[in-house]
Amino acid sequence: MQNQKRVVIDYVAPKVNGGQFFIKRVVNEIVNVEAHILADGHDVLGASLLYKHETDKNWSETRMHLDVNNEWKGAFTVGKQGFYTYKVEAWVDYALNWQHGIERKIEDNQYVKSELLEGIEYLKAIKDGLEQNDSFYFDHLINIFGNEHHYDEAITEAQSNRLHSIFFNNPTKILANTSTEYQVYVDRKKARFSTWYEFFPRSASEHEGVHGTLKDCERLLPRVQKMGFDTLYLPPIHPIGEVNRKGKNNTTEAFEGDVGSTWGIGSQYGGHKDIHPQLGTLDDFKSLIHKAKEHGIEIAMDYALQAAPDHPWVKEHPQWFKWRPDGTVQYAENPPKKYQDILPIYWESKDYKALWQECLDILLYWIDCGINVFRVDNPHTKPFYFWHWIIENVKAKHPDVIFLAEAFTAPKVMQQLAKQGYTQSYTYFTWRNSKHELIEYVEELTKSNSREYMQPNFWPNTPDINPFHLQGANESKHIQRYVLAATLSSSIGIYGPVYEYMLSDALLGREEYNNSEKFQFTHYNWSIENKLTTVISKINHLRHQNEALQQTNNIKFCYVENDKLMAFYKWNDAKTNELLIVISLDDHGMQQGTIQVPLNDLGIDHNHSFQVKDLITNSSYNWRGEWNFVELHPTLPFHIFEIKK
Repeated sequence: MQNQKRVVIDYVAPKVNGGQFFIKRVVNEIVNVEAHILADGHDVLGASLLYKHETDKNWSETRMHLDVNNEWKGAFTVGKQGFYTYKVEAWVDYALNWQHGIERKIEDNQYVKSELLEGIEYLKAIKDGLEQNDSFYFDHLINIFGNEHHYDEAITEAQSNRLHSIFFNNPTKILANTSTEYQVYVDRKKARFSTWYEFFPRSASEHEGVHGTLKDCERLLPRVQKMGFDTLYLPPIHPIGEVNRKGKNNTTEAFEGDVGSTWGIGSQYGGHKDIHPQLGTLDDFKSLIHKAKEHGIEIAMDYALQAAPDHPWVKEHPQWFKWRPDGTVQYAENPPKKYQDILPIYWESKDYKALWQECLDILLYWIDCGINVFRVDNPHTKPFYFWHWIIENVKAKHPDVIFLAEAFTAPKVMQQLAKQGYTQSYTYFTWRNSKHELIEYVEELTKSNSREYMQPNFWPNTPDINPFHLQGANESKHIQRYVLAATLSSSIGIYGPVYEYMLSDALLGREEYNNSEKFQFTHYNWSIENKLTTVISKINHLRHQNEALQQTNNIKFCYVENDKLMAFYKWNDAKTNELLIVISLDDHGMQQGTIQVPLNDLGIDHNHSFQVKDLITNSSYNWRGEWNFVELHPTLPFHIFEIKK
């Protein structure tokens, strides 16, 4: 069949893989849509952005506007969780094309009686759908357009803004064309803005040499709340395997009293749906979840799909593991790391459907207990399509659930996990240290198409990663790294209390902690407060008070001639909260520089003065013009300026 449609709709954005995957937003965010729209000739075109929530019967419509070079733009706000569908519709607007043409002829002093008669047909085509006042107006237009005695009034009204507005708002859309439909998944706000704190429950005891419990974790909730964290992530709380159990510092021989790695899941005491008996009971865990919510904190669980050699699965479902001819299973490896205490799951098992269902049932079990946040261990070692299936099934019934991918791996692998449904992802921030590295990486995350579907979570450290730049680092360095994470990204986390207590002893030549808590429990004096705990608390509370720090993508780096100073501008969508952050990357010496303030973005005249207020010290400064001086010292190596115009 021949296609009579004249309008071409091309390059609709945003979309992921041509629409194969959905883009992501959180509630009340804006979806800005662009498209190339063109037709033959020089006719006036019209375009609309159509959208609806999965529960809506009818499409909502908002008009798009022409920007430059056949590029049209429109936007809609996503008001509730779940899937929205959106598409672009475009048409030749014959009524407006008529008005545009008659205006040109009238300007050229041509007699347009015939054109006025044509206009009557466009008026009649939309009259039935008009409101009463406009309907009376149209009756009058039809009368004067056909009456030569009212010619002067007719040509005036033919060019009127009122007629243009009515035609614009009531298009006939003859032979309209429509783009492919695309989807956006809308999550709750925590998907974009979250502040994580991680500690090992078995190290939570007040008494040295005593295994911590879930009740001890309850005792620490006020501390976590005071520091401004809204998510408490607990490494695995399940029974730990006794076969091939690891000793301290990852040794292959465990001695009496060695507690093993929390990620070596499963023993005679149960598997992924059970709690380590020394931590407490299921009731204790539910109590912790409830108490945490009273403190404004959500408990995040670790979801690690692997098994110790004595996990109940090994006997009950041997087909879920790949057995070698000698009757053994090759233990897990992530070269150069070896995990002799863990058996990897055989994802190619013929019994994969039962395996997948059990993995889903684990999540549903803990969700029923009150958990809505999961940090997923090594997701890149499991099939991508498995994750798509399991996340889709969970989110269909439990839309509040959030999945954080612990995937320090190849960029395209991390991106694929996000496309398959992961809410957030760990990132390379942990290793980005210089000004050039940081700017380049953040620009990649916020300016490429990955911004549409991947939400980064910046962690300065983890139990697995003690980065070289933090080993033996001073207080200023720890402050610097936390401020960088907390202001560059809206989702952040630290592994504590080793971070705020600056406990960074490492294995020689390796980015691993000496006497790692992964293989033992540790005694801490949790009551200690220092400058770092104070600064972290202040920054975290500022993050909750300032919308500009509650998203990652609205960021613009500012020029500073000093490579040891980094400055960037952040804002909320309404531009009612605008911040300028300046951070010194020198943890030993004073640094000075002149910042190029983005006055045009701020809407500030280059000749006018404006005020900046440091939200940490509450000091205010009057600045003028584009270039302004700053000086930072290691004692407080950053400014978070609120810009007051």
